[in-house]
Amino acid sequence: MAGGKLTPRQKMINLMYLVFIAMLALNMSKEVLSAFGLMNEQFETANQQATKTNKDLYDVLALKASESAAQYGEAKKIADKVKTVSASFTTYLENLKGDITKGIEKDDNGKLPYEAMDKGGVIDEAWFKGDGYSKKGSEVIATINKYKADMIAAFGKDNKYNALKKEIQSKFDVDDVTDGEGVKQKYLSYHFKGFPAIASLTKLSAMQNNVKVVEANVYSVALGKAAIEATSMNKYKAIVITDKSAFFSGEKVTGKVVLGRYDDATVPTRVGVKGGTVTMENGQAQFEVSAGSVGEHELQGEFVFLEDGKEVEIPITGNYAVVPRPNEATISADKMNSVYRGVDNPMTISFAGIADSDVNASAPGLKKATGAGKYNWNVTTVSGTEAIVNVTGKLPDGTSVNSKKKFIVRDIPAPAASIRGKRNSSKGRAQDLAISTVNVEFPGFVYDVDVDVVSFELYVPGQPGMIVQGNKFDGKAQSAINRAKRGDQIQIMAIKTKLRGGGSYRMQDSSPFIWEVQ
Repeated sequence: MAGGKLTPRQKMINLMYLVFIAMLALNMSKEVLSAFGLMNEQFETANQQATKTNKDLYDVLALKASESAAQYGEAKKIADKVKTVSASFTTYLENLKGDITKGIEKDDNGKLPYEAMDKGGVIDEAWFKGDGYSKKGSEVIATINKYKADMIAAFGKDNKYNALKKEIQSKFDVDDVTDGEGVKQKYLSYHFKGFPAIASLTKLSAMQNNVKVVEANVYSVALGKAAIEATSMNKYKAIVITDKSAFFSGEKVTGKVVLGRYDDATVPTRVGVKGGTVTMENGQAQFEVSAGSVGEHELQGEFVFLEDGKEVEIPITGNYAVVPRPNEATISADKMNSVYRGVDNPMTISFAGIADSDVNASAPGLKKATGAGKYNWNVTTVSGTEAIVNVTGKLPDGTSVNSKKKFIVRDIPAPAASIRGKRNSSKGRAQDLAISTVNVEFPGFVYDVDVDVVSFELYVPGQPGMIVQGNKFDGKAQSAINRAKRGDQIQIMAIKTKLRGGGSYRMQDSSPFIWEVQ
């Protein structure tokens, strides 16, 4: 069609041929694009299933490690590293896929428009620069190489993972590729440059699938036969969970027996608890037995399952304690066995075996706080050196018990003077002292106390003493300080403070502070 001089008619025929071929190519392209889309869907579905399968395998390994650390402990450590590395790389690939589909609207069924994803400009512009890689392209290669290095490092020197090391090197090889025409191309150029967006998306999904497959292989190697054995009923444990840790004499002991890794479908052929009644609810055995006398008791029974036509018995073993009915409350100061004026003293008040809603505590200045058994006690207005808390508790049978406890009431200890981060004394230039702030501290005190310095007395050798208001040296005080000589000891005394939010409570004066002029 391209040779010799052509007539207008022949040119028109040739043009029609070109249009016809282009139409065929366009139809072929749409079919190919749709095929890539379907492949991507299959990879996405496979990846979702692989994620669930890998979680199940990992959970089995974690269970085995908890049961036998000596046998499965090291394998669990390797699996933990592999899990972290795989998750990080999978997320990175997912972000790359997100870059490709950014701005592309899905249809009402949540599907991408595969036939419209025939351009690869997003990747071509982001990953490549001339014949080489852009900064983003180099990042992609570096991330793949890091994944390989981190995975292989996770295996350490354990030889049973050698086959997996080779598999990782092979599946994630990013060396240059020689195409069918003998031309060597960079890895990303060969696999992604100039390809339709849907093709690149599918390749990234396939790479994610490779990550999932490798992760599953690691867990399988780590588990050995444990993955199969974990499904056997003789590997389950019966766990006794009582409704509370101790019961009063004569009460019914209530609780439940559950199986480790149980679900609604795990229903035994039969279950029994010695000396009690049992009902099954949502895979749990709800039981009730008589508490018996005061002391510790064993709880025994069995789950029976049918497996491969044979009955498998799982013993139920546990224990519980029966305690006497309480006749004294538990009352304690959260800081120490003393309470202080001027502050809220946090208290915990409870009766053993009695719900917080059935406990009532009273004392001057005592208020309920947030949380079960939590109170704040302000004893600022309490006179004398002692205060008493009275507590009443209502037992499950309706009877009441009473208790009380005496506490020592103390004043907040005298603070220590503090200047420029030093306590009670320091040395330095007179000019440094003159521009300093006078503070106080409460060393060793159990509470954080917020106070304001109200005034203090200043004594400079050879000069009359003076009272300074606030926590800064005024002009007169600064002038006196600046006249001090080397070796003089300047004294700051009778530092008076006021407790923030303390009302009329009067704080003790602080200890003196001595500044030696250098």
